[in-house]
Amino acid sequence: NPVRVIRALELIRLTGKKMAAIFAQNAVQRNFTTRLIVLDVPRKELYERINRRVDVMMDQGLLHEAMQLVPYKHKNALQTVGYKELFDYFDGHLDLVGAVDLIKQNSRRYAKRQITWFKRYPEAVWVRPEAFENMEVLVEQMGLEND
Repeated sequence: NPVRVIRALELIRLTGKKMAAIFAQNAVQRNFTTRLIVLDVPRKELYERINRRVDVMMDQGLLHEAMQLVPYKHKNALQTVGYKELFDYFDGHLDLVGAVDLIKQNSRRYAKRQITWFKRYPEAVWVRPEAFENMEVLVEQMGLEND
């Protein structure tokens, strides 16, 4: 938005500060602490879940949904895992089995990138999903017993 850019440049010129400093100065102080919680699922289990989920999505009509979106396939919002591969199928670049296999593969790659991204945060608390079934285990895994 050009108006925002102009406003940002005005603020920088008026204050002599970078936008990050201006935002930090105006940050809202909250009376609580946040925690970054990441579900910690073994890779093999995660990949099996992804594969099953893609099969369920196909059973529930992903192919038909993608077919309805073909006129908009050039839109950025549709350049995502699932649609891209099915658009390639519609264009004759893949057969349906190959497209579904590629959706699974690309979904697994996306999950791997997410895991890598979360590993950049040393404060992240990695919690197994079953911990949510037992509050005591969850509190222990999250390190909340002293809070």
